[in-house]
Amino acid sequence: MRAALGRPAWQARYQARLRFTDALVVVGAAVVAYVLDATPLFGAPSSPNALRSVIVPALVAAVWIGALAASNSYDLRVVGRDLTEYRRILSATWTSVSVLVLTAWLTSFAEARDVLPQTIAVPLGLAGLIASRYAWRQSVLRARREGSSCMTAVLVVGHREQAERVVRLINDAPERGLVAVGACIPSDGWADGMQAPDTSLPRDTLPGDEVAGVPILGDLSRVGEAAALVRASAVAVSASGRITTEVVRRLAWQLERAGVDLMLTAELSDLAVSRVTVSPASGISLLHVAAPRFEGHKFHVKQVMDWSLAALLTLLVSPVLVGVGLAVVLTSKGGLFYLSERVGRGGKIFRMVKFRTMHVGADREVLALATGNEAAGPLFKMRSDPRITRVGRVLRRYSLDELPQLFNVLSGQMSLVGPRPALPHEVAAYEERMQRRLLVKPGMTGMWQVSGRSDLPWDEAVRLDVYYAENWTPFMDLLILAQTARAVVTGRGAY
Repeated sequence: MRAALGRPAWQARYQARLRFTDALVVVGAAVVAYVLDATPLFGAPSSPNALRSVIVPALVAAVWIGALAASNSYDLRVVGRDLTEYRRILSATWTSVSVLVLTAWLTSFAEARDVLPQTIAVPLGLAGLIASRYAWRQSVLRARREGSSCMTAVLVVGHREQAERVVRLINDAPERGLVAVGACIPSDGWADGMQAPDTSLPRDTLPGDEVAGVPILGDLSRVGEAAALVRASAVAVSASGRITTEVVRRLAWQLERAGVDLMLTAELSDLAVSRVTVSPASGISLLHVAAPRFEGHKFHVKQVMDWSLAALLTLLVSPVLVGVGLAVVLTSKGGLFYLSERVGRGGKIFRMVKFRTMHVGADREVLALATGNEAAGPLFKMRSDPRITRVGRVLRRYSLDELPQLFNVLSGQMSLVGPRPALPHEVAAYEERMQRRLLVKPGMTGMWQVSGRSDLPWDEAVRLDVYYAENWTPFMDLLILAQTARAVVTGRGAY
């Protein structure tokens, strides 16, 4: 039974590809370090140490590959789903370095001169591991968006209303890799571990009935059979008065024999996994949800990251700033910059600076163009806005008009990554949930930009901003910055 209902074939192939790619990257990084060790930069190894200079890179690669496996970095419950995959790669890298340094210190086999060149392998290998994992993740996401490949079939268990909600949430987000293929609805006679009723379907259910477009396959007595029928790899259970702890325990025994994963739905939305811990108590497991923090060392790290990266980027793009400035001044009348009042952290007003992309007086024409507004909520967006200059259209497509915001970051008014900078009249219309966006600094880029920018529905843009404000981490910022480069190059959703 386990062989028939085990994990889908694509998962095994995907894991094999990850293992092969990781090994290739790690070995490649060790080889590069070995080659550098043989160059005059580090001094060619002497004859007695020649064997040692070959064994040390091999040992580095072996320990690193072993650490990746030991840290569960190939666990498909986290691979391709969130930042946990990258955190485990970082953890494995740190573990391997610690083991190697400790081994070199405790033994006389490797001297400092033998180990030093291998430190080059660490940043090279780490960058390669993250890049390869990201590339594989993108290939899987493309496959999921284009069809039903690389998906995990899920059987949903719960009362009709709960099952319908879970099915819709799962099937409306194919990028998560789950697809609901059936449902089991508890009948009136099944409760608290009682015997299954004579009928295999709930009393208000007819053969061929559906919930949210998927077939109802029976009640709780047929979960194992239904999972085999639709070849589900997981069962998602919504607990209720009738689906008690005892019922869930019995279901777990059924699914264990069938090799099917059990998932319990929790009514916790837009919550980063890192904020949730399981606290076992007597006879019950408690989910502890850490409150979001908006002060402390994490924010100090963010400030240092913002200032240092903004200073570096300003230096690197200074020729672009000069070129764009000349293009704006020479092709249209008006000032070089457009200053706009925006609402920052805590509701403070600041003046955000951008290159001017519209003709002078464009703000006064908003009311006249209101009928052509294509954005939802308090935003105003038009794909073919007549106020935009020819040069301004190019600048907006590739977000070059936003480069002067680096000066806002350097002055502490903005962050490199954060919610979209809001206008005062937009904030005046905010409901309580939307006010959460103001708990952090607005950003030059953010989750809204890497997820579609102006193509996003207003509610989704707000949801992403609130999620970021409550769950951000420095590593998430680095990932968003990397994704921003891709979004800017493609120009997706910019107008």
